Amino acid sequence: MGLWMPFSSNRKPWGLRWRSSVWFITTVVGFGITTDLLVYSIIIPVLPFQLERLSYHNVSSLTGWLLCAYSGGLVLSTIPIAMHSERYATRQMPLIFGLIALIGSQVMFMEAPNYAVMAVARVLQGISSSMVWIVGLALLCDTTPEKNVGRQLGIAMTGLSVGLLVGSPAGGALYSRFGFRAPFIFGAICAVADLILRLLLIERDVALKWGYDPSEPTAVVVMEAPDASSTSDIQLSSIPIAHVHGSTDIETNEVEAPMVSNKSNLPNARKLSISRKSIIDSALARRPTPLLSVIIKLSQSPRALVALTMSFVYGLVQSMQEPSLPLHLQSVWHFNSNQVGLAYLAAVLPALISSPLAGYYVDRAGSDYITCICLFLALPWWIVMTLRRSLPLFIFALGAQSFFVSGVVAPVTTELASVSRTMTGVGYAHVYGAFNLAFGIGTAVGPVIGGQIYDHAKHGWTALCCITAVLIVICITLGFCYTGANPLLSKVLRHQMHHYPIDSIRKNPDEESSSTDNTSRTHIVSRV
Repeated sequence: MGLWMPFSSNRKPWGLRWRSSVWFITTVVGFGITTDLLVYSIIIPVLPFQLERLSYHNVSSLTGWLLCAYSGGLVLSTIPIAMHSERYATRQMPLIFGLIALIGSQVMFMEAPNYAVMAVARVLQGISSSMVWIVGLALLCDTTPEKNVGRQLGIAMTGLSVGLLVGSPAGGALYSRFGFRAPFIFGAICAVADLILRLLLIERDVALKWGYDPSEPTAVVVMEAPDASSTSDIQLSSIPIAHVHGSTDIETNEVEAPMVSNKSNLPNARKLSISRKSIIDSALARRPTPLLSVIIKLSQSPRALVALTMSFVYGLVQSMQEPSLPLHLQSVWHFNSNQVGLAYLAAVLPALISSPLAGYYVDRAGSDYITCICLFLALPWWIVMTLRRSLPLFIFALGAQSFFVSGVVAPVTTELASVSRTMTGVGYAHVYGAFNLAFGIGTAVGPVIGGQIYDHAKHGWTALCCITAVLIVICITLGFCYTGANPLLSKVLRHQMHHYPIDSIRKNPDEESSSTDNTSRTHIVSRV
């Protein structure tokens, strides 16, 4: 029995509960993000030094173009992957194929004889990255109850910080001790471990076939046994959908399913109400939606547009400093590759806390508050990083801005999941495909912009910090006006209207004349 096709046999898959559970899916997606960012970042501290060793000039610009190649592959593959994932029922197979491509790109980059092959390998790596960012996040939202989506996304997004945390220091240390191939071998080992986890997972659609819903683990899905004429193999195409109690017009019904033949054996079982949409559309076939229709629907939602704008800015800000930060540290404080890796370590450690913390509070306070607070508190540290007087102050500012900027990812991804639930025909893969596209464009142009500004501006690092500060101010404004089902601007205006109603300000003309007459009489009496 194949690990990724547990529904192809009439035997119940081993480990069904833990392999399909919300926490295992969160672990798989989080580790996938970790592997992706590790492979992406492990070469950042070593590329400039390797290119210099190979006698290349304009190292910052060349490094930026290699990082751009990764983002180019990510952007070009996003739309096909998103549309394919929503059209077909499986999320697991694209994740597996993406990881195989990632391992291949590692080998290609490691053995690349020239700069052009390096660029091709980075494009292939970007394509594999799209799989986890689109299909992985959609799989997590498929499995997680709506009330906990922010928390689970925040935990999974910790993988972003862990990947950067491990990748950059490990890349510098491995390169210094074992040479150029060592970081790529380490990345391939992590990818193999990730592949094993992806082979083990069981999607919620498959778990429902066997009477278990991972989003409601304490409930029991009770279904009638199939009749004798049915095939012995339980396949997706044979899910019984006719046994529905109540009106067929009602979206949520009590469904009875194939794994329990004697309902009297479950006297205390709570029957689980399953939406017909999740059984029919998700388990059988996701209804394909034309690409143009998806684009039009997303473009008509201010919430979606603002969330995607923040995704773009996040990718741009993070990637602009990648080719320039190592050179800035080398120029001002004479850092080598090991020390640059330690600087990245100090930068991403705080983000390990901020992402799950932000996700936890998003489920309770809403994405509007968390987004604006994180952006507002990130702003001053970018100004502090322009100072050259103190290395400890610079490292602290680098960590502080990373803490607050990383805290924006969980509310933005949660916001996109909320938008998807309010739009007919727009699935999780669609919105996370748009997220991946916006983020990918940001990471594509970011290294080029960062490298060119640092190389050609008189005070390149200061210019980059100021540009980032302006972008954060724009995001604060947009978030205040449009983030959330009930944005902060609407709350403020409603609060003002409650305390200062317009009707109380406007006076009736008769009341005004009466007030004037009374005032005149008072003056006459006082004179007498």
